Amino acid sequence: MLDLAYPWLLLALPLPLLLKKKPQSNGSALNLPALAKLGSANQAKAEQRNVSHFLLAVIWLLLVISATQPRWLDEPVSLPQHGRELMLAIDLSGSMDIPDMRLEMGNTTRLKAMKTVLSEFIQARQGDRIGLVLFADAAFQQTPLTFDLATVQQFLDDAVIGLVGQRTAIGEAIGLTVKRFNNFETSNKVLILLSDGANNAGDIQPREALQLAKAAGVKIYTVGLGAEQMIQQSLFGQRNINPSQDLDEPLLIELAESTGGRYFRARSPKELREIYQLLDELEPIEREELTFRPQRSLLHYPLALALLCSCFLAVRRINWSGVTKDVR
Repeated sequence: MLDLAYPWLLLALPLPLLLKKKPQSNGSALNLPALAKLGSANQAKAEQRNVSHFLLAVIWLLLVISATQPRWLDEPVSLPQHGRELMLAIDLSGSMDIPDMRLEMGNTTRLKAMKTVLSEFIQARQGDRIGLVLFADAAFQQTPLTFDLATVQQFLDDAVIGLVGQRTAIGEAIGLTVKRFNNFETSNKVLILLSDGANNAGDIQPREALQLAKAAGVKIYTVGLGAEQMIQQSLFGQRNINPSQDLDEPLLIELAESTGGRYFRARSPKELREIYQLLDELEPIEREELTFRPQRSLLHYPLALALLCSCFLAVRRINWSGVTKDVR
């Protein structure tokens, strides 16, 4: 459907008529045969003037139409009526570089395995609004809550170990998330916190941040990352170690259960993938139905025609100037 963004600008169409001067009579009614040639030139000049006036009128019409910003509106498209508000808090401490997660191509680091599986989770979040918080020595918001999943994915891909230190500030990650959620009026506030260690940094303790989360109605789902067995090569041969001995599971369980969430243990990418499938069962938030109409601007069409008419008018005036000189 054709639509004008500023239709009231069409009122400017008659302006040239208001500014047009009335032709002045020379007061002479004398008609001499000797001036026939000059009369023919005057007649040609009058025809040229009429053509010029017509082209100027067309150019003015096209410019006014362009100023109204014409556009084509497609059929209305309904937006998803249900969605979740999810904030992802990602641990970037030094221990996330431990290669104890096994993928098809072999062992890989916890951070790489998490990114691989989390990418699938983000791609499936159509209709959800997702934000990203990264934490280590401190916490900072990488992306606010947004429907732009491609941007969230890009910033997740760019996250590297050491970006914000080497330690683990779980309390600050929760506190920052609560602060960001307070900027939105929503009944569904979900934090998914992924960590492989214990809180050992930051100015806010986890249990202090927990009270803030409970007061704000934030539901926390925690995920403990890291395998429980890993073969380590040493001077005395191979030995089995527990690379997740620093994981503070009691704290993560308390954070989740105190807010109505759940704690998950991810010892492998497979378990991590299963966790994300369970997270799909989160209670969706009800929203009013939203619709929008895709639109395409048609502004360039009348502008292009106005330019062509201007060029045509300029060429005619140049040619007429040459004809006038020949007559003289």
